[in-house]
Amino acid sequence: MDVGDAAAAGAAGQQLKDELAEKCQKLFQDFLEEFQNSDGEVKYLHDAEELIRPERNTLAVSFVDLELYNQQLATTIQEEFYRVYPHLCRAVRNFARDHGNIPQNKEFYVAIQDLPARHKIRELTSARIGTLLRISGQVVRTHPVHPELVSGTFMCLDCQTVVKDVEQQFKYTQPNICRNPVCANRRRFMLDTNKSRFVDFQKVRIQETQAELPRGSIPRSVEVILRAETVESAQAGDRCDFTGMLIVVPDVSQLTTPGIRAETGSRVSSAAGYETEGVRGLRALGVRDLSYRLAFLACSLAQTNPRFGGKELREEEQTAESIKNQMTVQEWEKVFEMSQDKNLYHNLCTSLFPTIYGNDEVKRGVLLMLFGGVPKTTMERTSLRGDINVCIVGDPSTAKSQFLKHVEEFSPRAVYTSGKASTAAGLTAAVVRDEESHEFVIEAGALMLADNGVCCIDEFDKMDTRDQVAIHEAMEQQTISITKAGVKATLNARTSILAAANPVGGRYDRSKSLKQNVNLTAPIMSRFDLFFILVDECNEVTDYAIARRIVDLHSRIQDSVDRIYSLDDIRRYLLFARQFKPKISKESEDFIVEQYRRLRQRDGSGVTKSAWRITVRQLESMIRLSESMARMHCCDEVQPKHVKEAFRLLNKSIIRVETPDVNFDQDDEGVEEMEQEVQEGINGHSDIPNGINGVDGVHSEDSIKEDIAKSALRLSFVEYRKISNLLVIHLRKLEEEDDDASPKKSELVNWYLKEIESEIESEEQLINKKRLIEKVIYRLIHYDHILIELKQTGLKSRKGEGDEVLEQDPYLVVNPNYTLED
Repeated sequence: MDVGDAAAAGAAGQQLKDELAEKCQKLFQDFLEEFQNSDGEVKYLHDAEELIRPERNTLAVSFVDLELYNQQLATTIQEEFYRVYPHLCRAVRNFARDHGNIPQNKEFYVAIQDLPARHKIRELTSARIGTLLRISGQVVRTHPVHPELVSGTFMCLDCQTVVKDVEQQFKYTQPNICRNPVCANRRRFMLDTNKSRFVDFQKVRIQETQAELPRGSIPRSVEVILRAETVESAQAGDRCDFTGMLIVVPDVSQLTTPGIRAETGSRVSSAAGYETEGVRGLRALGVRDLSYRLAFLACSLAQTNPRFGGKELREEEQTAESIKNQMTVQEWEKVFEMSQDKNLYHNLCTSLFPTIYGNDEVKRGVLLMLFGGVPKTTMERTSLRGDINVCIVGDPSTAKSQFLKHVEEFSPRAVYTSGKASTAAGLTAAVVRDEESHEFVIEAGALMLADNGVCCIDEFDKMDTRDQVAIHEAMEQQTISITKAGVKATLNARTSILAAANPVGGRYDRSKSLKQNVNLTAPIMSRFDLFFILVDECNEVTDYAIARRIVDLHSRIQDSVDRIYSLDDIRRYLLFARQFKPKISKESEDFIVEQYRRLRQRDGSGVTKSAWRITVRQLESMIRLSESMARMHCCDEVQPKHVKEAFRLLNKSIIRVETPDVNFDQDDEGVEEMEQEVQEGINGHSDIPNGINGVDGVHSEDSIKEDIAKSALRLSFVEYRKISNLLVIHLRKLEEEDDDASPKKSELVNWYLKEIESEIESEEQLINKKRLIEKVIYRLIHYDHILIELKQTGLKSRKGEGDEVLEQDPYLVVNPNYTLED
């Protein structure tokens, strides 16, 4: 038997020993046995005992510890990692076997962590092949997990000899020749799957992050191979650090493409049975085959942004306590100091957006969006979203894109896209065919990459309607469903959307409602919690302040920005505050219900046609905004003051929208009546109070007509509101004093003119004011239905002599259902 073994070894070629690698293995095993932490315990002993559990097979070792133990060993491992890696794994296996009862055929792996230098994807050149590296990037595509053959056991089909432990080199490798010296079989082998060893294997593709891109470059990507315990630990959209080695693999996709590449096989069998040399393409001219490519074989990976958003550490749920433990003492003191700040709301706004002047409401809305509400799950497993969606609509040059850029820079998981350049698949997810395995894989789009973050979409109004529809589901249900090419999947997109849109025709038209100003469908509009309208108005004071601010910024970029808190402080505070799950107290509940009822009533009464329909979604928005306010102040319950602020913001985003100027030219019937009355007034045949007829000859008929035409038939909404409230309060007061006291229309007009007599200086003004108040009353009766005309007083419809007068000059009462606004 011994002779046979020797002969087999001779036939298979003498097994060479790698002295350097064996020495490394011995030193590494000594390191595991001897290295102690500060308490004097052997540091890796506990981890090795964990490896007994069937699902564990990887030991994580810190590179810093290796350097402390033996600098030469660390350098060798770093420079010759590919060469010594199998021996390091053997050392781990021996170490684990010494300290526990472990099955014979179980494989072990080593994962190196805490490597000091970090490389970009662009720096991966052929000089670095086989060395230990750490690279960072964003995961853009993940493949399913497959088993990979590590070492195969083959059986010769000619003589049934078993050939054990054939190492696999990144492709399916058979033995060169049968071990049996008599048998010369080189081709016919069968894999014995029961005796071979497999390991989990997953491919992910990573891409350069935007911050690392040199100018004018397209992001590079590289395939990363994950094995054993690291599989399924990176999801699309994560930014990770991968530690491992750069390897060269045969480019299978190049070999399988039809064309010249297909002729790279060295031998082509002819029908006659002997082998002929195949066509070699350009190789005869000295052109090399480029059928190899770089891949990165990772032995460990670490998330680079676990300090924000809280959800990245997928193993255990984060709590406020665990986050406190992650911080240093100074950091924690700063967070505590911020939570005690009485003026926190304002200070956070100014620190986040120091270069944007004014627009305080928008800053507050965006700040609350970053804190977010509390996501909930009902008993029926229906999830209610906690993310707040904000839309900013406004004229050009009102700092809309600035807000988006600020948020994108501040939030670690933020994706910035532009509307026209985004398609439905690019926003949600695309199903693409893999080049090598030819199976379909899902490539994450912007909303998936921004999971647990913010997705900023600029030029939202310029998106195609088809592509906007793709966002519907993501904005309310927070999932993306795909059914394409045999792939059925529902993916998470728990993201807040911050959108910026221009009004139709470039500038915002105050006389139209928001709906007519924005090119968005009703379903999308109702999914936004807050709408902010930025109108570029000419105002001497603000224009001066903005100009000063901008010039200041351009001339002294560093000094002009005064932040109270640094961005890192705010990130830490956000992370801490987002762990709170505030509950709604009883009085807050009643307050929310009451406010919602008022909003709905106002929407239904038709007094002010609301910017968009108040639906239950706006009620949910109010709850989310209140929770966000409570979170910001680190409270465990939502108090009425939080609801007040949420209601104020929501009200701002609704009211600010619905304040077009009231244009009286629309009331055509009213205009005719008015002209008729004014005509009578000019001719002196009217019951208009004395003094309006004027002295004949002083005012010619034409000049008055011109004045009337010139006098604005418009009122700003605020003015209109003021007059209508004044009239309503006066009428209510009269009713309270005496139930039957309802003034006639002419009495009301005269009362109003008396109230404002100090403002009237000339006769034309008096005529204009009278026309205006009559139009206002006409509108309040026929359009807004706040006032009601009573044209007969008795119950029975008998014609009396006073009724003709009543037709001309009816009694006015306030609609009993009308409630006065604040």
